[in-house]
Amino acid sequence: MKNKLETSEISQLCGVDYAFKRIGGKYKARILWHLGSKKVLRYGELGRTLPDITTKMLTQTLRELEDDKLVLRKMYHEVPPKVEYSLSDTGQELLPFIKHLHHWGNKQLEKEGYSCEEEM
Repeated sequence: MKNKLETSEISQLCGVDYAFKRIGGKYKARILWHLGSKKVLRYGELGRTLPDITTKMLTQTLRELEDDKLVLRKMYHEVPPKVEYSLSDTGQELLPFIKHLHHWGNKQLEKEGYSCEEEM
């Protein structure tokens, strides 16, 4: 996140609070999931994987993930501009937990009569 936590603020947080401040929200975990499954995605490809996200929100969310050192941004100096996104080592550490949430969610969907085929 852009604003760094004060020392007094950190002592009042637990790990779950800290984690969800970094990956909470509608899009962050989904972006991490797609980057984990595809390894490298360009901006437009990310936008297509999340059809319900606006350009402004995608840009803002990617910047926050980059500021939190979960996502790496590689810019190529060419015309048209080319930018690729991938997971940082810290972002990679989150993948087992996101996979666990994915499996839990699929299990709950199955209980309700739905199914999800997408695997990582």
